Amino acid sequence: MTRLRFYLGSVALGLLLITGCSSKTAVESDLHIDGAPDWVNEGNQMLKDRDGRLFHGIGSAPPMGDLSLQTTTADDRARAELARIFSSYMKVVSNDYSAAAGDGETQLSEQAVNRQIDSLTQINLSGAKIIGRWRDEDSGTIWSLAELDIKHVQKTLDTAMEMSPALRDFLASEGESIFDRMTGGAQ
Repeated sequence: MTRLRFYLGSVALGLLLITGCSSKTAVESDLHIDGAPDWVNEGNQMLKDRDGRLFHGIGSAPPMGDLSLQTTTADDRARAELARIFSSYMKVVSNDYSAAAGDGETQLSEQAVNRQIDSLTQINLSGAKIIGRWRDEDSGTIWSLAELDIKHVQKTLDTAMEMSPALRDFLASEGESIFDRMTGGAQ
């Protein structure tokens, strides 16, 4: 029970940091890799720009002796980072939905909401695309950039048969505002 409380406290702190520290679209570089594309140095993020509301996950793989395996590993790690970011977003959606639903017939049990959110997360991540790769000539490390657009998330809602209509409507009406709140609403 203590571990569960510690874990939940850590997740809450992480979400608070994501929400509190993401007041601008561009993330300051913390890697400082000379010659690297901006996305490598900026790292994982949720951003709102002229292309829409996007989730970006960055992954890397050191030299492995097999370029194909190295590239696949970097891509898989980028998708894993994207899953982590998207899961944080969906946790906030779940919490907001639970708070908004209140009591009564429209409220779903927390377990049902979590099951539907997990299912939606897996479906949406299948729509993630690798939109960039870069190889560091000095270290041989390959970096990959995975992207998921919130428009894809909304399209998925239309085909999610097992999702309750109340949760579907909530995501359709509040999903973008929750995203904007988490990114600080900056453009």
